Amino acid sequence: MDFLIPTAYAQEAGAPQGGGMELVFMLVMFGLIFYFMIYRPQAKRVKAHKELVSSISKGDEVLMNGGFVGRISKISEDKDFMVITVAEGMEVTVQKSAVTAVLPKGTMKSL
Repeated sequence: MDFLIPTAYAQEAGAPQGGGMELVFMLVMFGLIFYFMIYRPQAKRVKAHKELVSSISKGDEVLMNGGFVGRISKISEDKDFMVITVAEGMEVTVQKSAVTAVLPKGTMKSL
């Protein structure tokens, strides 16, 4: 049965152990991969969304996270809320951060 299980031998005293610089190099590589593949793209998306939210104004037609389209009728400057007119006579109060995209003028009429 010895041919199925290899015999374990002790390592010689003069053999290099490794683990010093290789471990540091591996941790640095994982950090770089994390930064370029996860953190940096997410930070760009957050920055672009903040610019979008700060650029909206009264009269803009917007697409919301829930999927509905409306025209901004009132924006409260001191808070993060705005009033969206979804249809004639129907208004909804939503957070500014719920805006997904600003649509071109006349989009609501074409729907």
